[in-house]
Amino acid sequence: MNKEENSPQEKKDNMTVYLKGAPERVVNRCSTILMNVHKDGTCKEDPLDDVMNKQITAANKKFGGSGERVLAFARKQLEPSTYNKKSHGFDVKKWKNWGNEKPTDNVIVAGSFPMWDLQLVGIVSLNDPPRPMVDISVKKCKRAGIKVIMVTGDQPPTAAAIAHQVNIIEKPEMEYNHLVDVVGMKPEDAMQKCGSIVIHGDELAKINREEEALDDNEIEKGRRIMDWISRPEVVFARTTPEQKLLIVNAC
Repeated sequence: MNKEENSPQEKKDNMTVYLKGAPERVVNRCSTILMNVHKDGTCKEDPLDDVMNKQITAANKKFGGSGERVLAFARKQLEPSTYNKKSHGFDVKKWKNWGNEKPTDNVIVAGSFPMWDLQLVGIVSLNDPPRPMVDISVKKCKRAGIKVIMVTGDQPPTAAAIAHQVNIIEKPEMEYNHLVDVVGMKPEDAMQKCGSIVIHGDELAKINREEEALDDNEIEKGRRIMDWISRPEVVFARTTPEQKLLIVNAC
């Protein structure tokens, strides 16, 4: 072995995993949070405890409620003795096979890298306003008897705020989740009285899984999604392409 092969790898040889995405997804994978970066490049990190989680949730809700899109950013420095370009052979194409659930042991899958116990760097809100004249176009559609359903990848607070800006939701105070979470109505009462509803894609997926085993002639199959889209004003948030197809079929 030459001198380079014998010399231990130093901290400067570290590689870093960077992750950005929906706050509720990214924060769930973090165990610490970056608090201060000093001039020498060192940083202070604190545990991501319940108190900090509540502050992050409140900030996310505040930004989203203003119609802003929110992204969370996280990172994790890899141990160079275990993860290095020459010997580890990173396989980024297969990360979904080993990154969805937090591992219960210390076994390192070939080609993998940690996707849990990350360090949260922070959340950032982006102002991405609707295109000009969309609000007028929606009003024209409504006057013509056309029902406009909004389907978006944004989180529910952002989706609801933008839907209000473009006249898809005209009375936010009568939205189903507002009646349940803020006013304190029972879900069944809120469903009867609400003029609009914002549905999370995860809820749509859950209902679809529960109904898959039902016979096509079963009267209850599809009833829940039909109840949703029968509301005067409807928004689907955090939806996937597969869920969009479910919505189109229901319509």
